[in-house]
Amino acid sequence: MQRISYRKEFEKFLNSPEIDQQLTQAGELIKGAKRLFFIGNGGSNSICSHMMEDFAKIAGYPTFAFSDAALITCYANDYGYEAAMAEWLKIHFQKEDLLVAISSSGNSANILNGAAVAKERGGKLITLSGFKPDNQLRSKGDLNIYTAIESYGIVECLHQTLLHIILDEL
Repeated sequence: MQRISYRKEFEKFLNSPEIDQQLTQAGELIKGAKRLFFIGNGGSNSICSHMMEDFAKIAGYPTFAFSDAALITCYANDYGYEAAMAEWLKIHFQKEDLLVAISSSGNSANILNGAAVAKERGGKLITLSGFKPDNQLRSKGDLNIYTAIESYGIVECLHQTLLHIILDEL
Protein backbone atom coordinates (compact mmCIF):
# COMPACT_ATOMS: atom_id res chain seq x y z
CA MET A 1 0.00 0.00 0.00
CA GLN A 2 1.13 3.50 -0.82
CA ARG A 3 0.35 4.81 2.68
CA ILE A 4 3.01 2.48 4.07
CA SER A 5 5.56 4.10 1.75
CA TYR A 6 4.56 7.56 2.97
CA ARG A 7 4.72 6.50 6.61
CA LYS A 8 8.10 4.79 6.19
CA GLU A 9 9.68 7.69 4.31
CA PHE A 10 8.30 10.35 6.66
CA GLU A 11 9.52 8.49 9.75
CA LYS A 12 12.99 7.90 8.30
CA PHE A 13 13.37 11.45 7.04
CA LEU A 14 11.96 13.32 10.02
CA ASN A 15 13.90 11.20 12.53
CA SER A 16 17.22 12.13 10.92
CA PRO A 17 19.66 14.14 13.09
CA GLU A 18 20.86 15.82 9.88
CA ILE A 19 17.34 17.11 9.19
CA ASP A 20 17.06 18.43 12.77
CA GLN A 21 20.27 20.37 12.23
CA GLN A 22 19.11 21.66 8.84
CA LEU A 23 15.77 22.80 10.25
CA THR A 24 17.60 24.80 12.93
CA GLN A 25 19.93 26.29 10.31
CA ALA A 26 16.98 27.18 8.08
CA GLY A 27 15.30 29.01 10.95
CA GLU A 28 18.46 31.02 11.56
CA LEU A 29 18.76 31.96 7.88
CA ILE A 30 15.13 33.07 7.82
CA LYS A 31 15.52 35.12 11.02
CA GLY A 32 18.43 36.96 9.38
CA ALA A 33 16.50 37.82 6.22
CA LYS A 34 14.77 41.09 5.49
CA ARG A 35 12.25 39.50 3.10
CA LEU A 36 11.39 35.96 1.97
CA PHE A 37 10.89 34.87 -1.63
CA PHE A 38 9.57 31.48 -2.76
CA ILE A 39 9.82 29.85 -6.21
CA GLY A 40 8.67 26.47 -7.49
CA ASN A 41 6.76 24.76 -10.32
CA GLY A 42 3.46 22.88 -10.22
CA GLY A 43 2.83 21.37 -6.79
CA SER A 44 5.95 23.13 -5.49
CA ASN A 45 4.47 26.43 -6.67
CA SER A 46 1.36 25.71 -4.62
CA ILE A 47 3.62 25.16 -1.61
CA CYS A 48 5.28 28.52 -2.36
CA SER A 49 1.97 30.34 -2.43
CA HIS A 50 0.85 28.69 0.81
CA MET A 51 4.14 29.38 2.61
CA MET A 52 4.19 32.99 1.40
CA GLU A 53 0.84 33.50 3.10
CA ASP A 54 1.73 31.63 6.29
CA PHE A 55 5.14 33.23 6.84
CA ALA A 56 3.52 36.65 6.42
CA LYS A 57 0.38 36.01 8.47
CA ILE A 58 1.86 33.90 11.26
CA ALA A 59 5.45 35.15 11.53
CA GLY A 60 5.04 38.68 10.17
CA TYR A 61 7.64 38.42 7.39
CA PRO A 62 7.38 40.38 4.15
CA THR A 63 6.97 37.53 1.66
CA PHE A 64 6.70 37.08 -2.09
CA ALA A 65 6.01 34.13 -4.38
CA PHE A 66 6.10 33.86 -8.14
CA SER A 67 2.66 32.26 -8.16
CA ASP A 68 0.18 34.68 -9.74
CA ALA A 69 -1.02 33.26 -13.09
CA ALA A 70 -1.01 36.64 -14.85
CA LEU A 71 2.51 37.37 -13.61
CA ILE A 72 3.81 33.95 -14.66
CA THR A 73 2.32 34.15 -18.15
CA CYS A 74 3.48 37.74 -18.64
CA TYR A 75 7.08 36.96 -17.75
CA ALA A 76 7.07 33.62 -19.59
CA ASN A 77 5.72 35.32 -22.71
CA ASP A 78 8.25 38.15 -22.59
CA TYR A 79 11.38 36.29 -21.41
CA GLY A 80 10.65 32.58 -21.93
CA TYR A 81 9.64 30.19 -19.18
CA GLU A 82 13.21 29.28 -18.24
CA ALA A 83 14.07 32.95 -17.55
CA ALA A 84 10.74 34.15 -16.12
CA MET A 85 11.51 33.72 -12.41
CA ALA A 86 15.02 35.08 -12.79
CA GLU A 87 13.74 38.24 -14.49
CA TRP A 88 11.15 38.77 -11.74
CA LEU A 89 13.83 38.32 -9.07
CA LYS A 90 16.14 40.79 -10.84
CA ILE A 91 13.51 43.47 -10.20
CA HIS A 92 12.64 42.61 -6.60
CA PHE A 93 15.35 40.54 -4.89
CA GLN A 94 17.93 42.38 -2.74
CA LYS A 95 21.07 41.44 -0.87
CA GLU A 96 19.32 41.14 2.53
CA ASP A 97 16.66 38.78 1.16
CA LEU A 98 16.34 34.99 1.28
CA LEU A 99 15.05 32.79 -1.54
CA VAL A 100 13.47 29.41 -0.89
CA ALA A 101 13.78 27.44 -4.14
CA ILE A 102 11.67 24.27 -4.26
CA SER A 103 12.06 21.62 -6.96
CA SER A 104 11.21 17.95 -6.61
CA SER A 105 13.66 16.98 -9.36
CA GLY A 106 16.16 19.72 -8.62
CA ASN A 107 16.74 20.13 -12.35
CA SER A 108 14.17 22.70 -13.49
CA ALA A 109 15.96 25.39 -15.49
CA ASN A 110 13.70 28.21 -14.30
CA ILE A 111 14.35 27.34 -10.64
CA LEU A 112 18.10 27.04 -11.23
CA ASN A 113 18.13 30.41 -13.01
CA GLY A 114 16.18 32.03 -10.17
CA ALA A 115 18.58 30.54 -7.61
CA ALA A 116 21.51 31.97 -9.59
CA VAL A 117 20.02 35.48 -9.43
CA ALA A 118 19.64 35.24 -5.64
CA LYS A 119 23.31 34.26 -5.28
CA GLU A 120 24.51 36.89 -7.79
CA ARG A 121 22.74 39.56 -5.76
CA GLY A 122 24.39 38.42 -2.54
CA GLY A 123 21.22 37.06 -0.96
CA LYS A 124 20.75 33.83 0.92
CA LEU A 125 19.32 30.67 -0.62
CA ILE A 126 17.62 27.62 0.85
CA THR A 127 16.98 24.79 -1.60
CA LEU A 128 14.52 21.95 -1.19
CA SER A 129 14.98 19.15 -3.71
CA GLY A 130 14.56 15.43 -4.13
CA PHE A 131 14.93 12.51 -6.51
CA LYS A 132 18.54 11.99 -7.67
CA PRO A 133 21.43 12.85 -5.32
CA ASP A 134 23.26 14.63 -8.14
CA ASN A 135 20.38 17.01 -8.97
CA GLN A 136 21.67 20.46 -9.90
CA LEU A 137 19.79 22.49 -7.28
CA ARG A 138 21.16 20.46 -4.38
CA SER A 139 24.56 22.22 -4.48
CA LYS A 140 23.40 25.81 -5.05
CA GLY A 141 22.19 27.03 -1.67
CA ASP A 142 23.55 28.28 1.60
CA LEU A 143 21.46 25.39 2.91
CA ASN A 144 20.39 22.46 0.75
CA ILE A 145 17.71 20.16 2.10
CA TYR A 146 17.60 17.01 0.01
CA THR A 147 14.98 14.27 0.06
CA ALA A 148 16.37 11.00 -1.38
CA ILE A 149 13.01 9.81 -2.66
CA GLU A 150 11.73 9.53 -6.24
CA SER A 151 8.03 10.10 -5.61
CA TYR A 152 6.51 13.50 -6.35
CA GLY A 153 3.82 13.03 -3.72
CA ILE A 154 6.18 12.12 -0.90
CA VAL A 155 8.79 14.75 -1.83
CA GLU A 156 6.21 17.54 -2.11
CA CYS A 157 4.56 16.56 1.17
CA LEU A 158 7.91 16.47 2.95
CA HIS A 159 8.87 19.89 1.56
CA GLN A 160 5.64 21.43 2.83
CA THR A 161 6.00 19.66 6.18
CA LEU A 162 9.56 20.94 6.60
CA LEU A 163 8.53 24.52 5.88
CA HIS A 164 5.67 24.26 8.37
CA ILE A 165 8.05 22.91 11.02
CA ILE A 166 10.43 25.82 10.42
CA LEU A 167 7.54 28.30 10.60
CA ASP A 168 6.14 26.76 13.77
CA GLU A 169 9.56 26.93 15.43
CA LEU A 170 9.98 30.62 14.58
